[in-house]
Amino acid sequence: MEPSDVRAYPAVALTEDQREFYFANGYVVVERFIDAAWLERLRAVTSAFIDRSREEPRSGSVFDLAPGHCAEVPRVRRLKSPDDRDATYWEFARDVVADVARDLVGPDVVFHHAKLNFKWNDGHDEVAWHQDIQFYPHTNYSSLTIGTYLYDTGPDHGPLEVQPGSHQGPLYDLYNDKGQWAGALRDEDGAGREYERTVRREAPAGSITVHNCRTVHGSPPSVNDGGRPLLLNSFTSADAKAYMPHPDPSSHAFTVVRGKPARWVRHDPRPCPLPPDWSGGYSSIFAAQAGES
Repeated sequence: MEPSDVRAYPAVALTEDQREFYFANGYVVVERFIDAAWLERLRAVTSAFIDRSREEPRSGSVFDLAPGHCAEVPRVRRLKSPDDRDATYWEFARDVVADVARDLVGPDVVFHHAKLNFKWNDGHDEVAWHQDIQFYPHTNYSSLTIGTYLYDTGPDHGPLEVQPGSHQGPLYDLYNDKGQWAGALRDEDGAGREYERTVRREAPAGSITVHNCRTVHGSPPSVNDGGRPLLLNSFTSADAKAYMPHPDPSSHAFTVVRGKPARWVRHDPRPCPLPPDWSGGYSSIFAAQAGES
């Protein structure tokens, strides 16, 4: 749906002002949105997975691990498909954050994927400028990602940074000058951007960040050793259909979480670059941007 169509449905989780801010800027932050009971549950299960990672010597289907990871000092960059790893994460994805997606894409909402990213101040936690939709092109640009800060996130924790209004601008090629997938804007693309307009989204625990799939975003390195878990859930409108294999599908990929399946597909006329064929597997944006095989 276009924003003009979405507006026909009253917001149920966001205010109308928050919804309009998202449509205009390509992102919105809502502080202290998630209640204490949910935070306690999410923190507990997340801590358990960090402990479990001590038994893993290398990245695999569950964990993406930083090069310095070891049993004594676990350094998880990503818990992959958390919705498949513990029922708590999947229950959360279908709870109030799905209502937020409904307010922004329309009444019929499809779950695309979840991931749990960490930052550990180990030199491997910067996320370079990128846009999301090039990783998983769809027939339209309704796709969005909702991030939940499990702990207070300040300037030292490498918070999300966005370029307001960039969702209305061009889509960039995320391959490097050798034709290899890099998952990041090239230097020449970034050089002309108005970096002074960057908004850094620091927020207390329980806050959510929402950004559109076309919004240019990234995050600086962390200079705090606390781990900074950020739980990310991505949704699309039901009338958006994928062109390419899902990069890392869980058992819940493409599940309708609000409303009903679409009978018509909506095609946005703006073209989208294609990523590599992910049917052989996908690691993470951290690995891609670091040039890891």
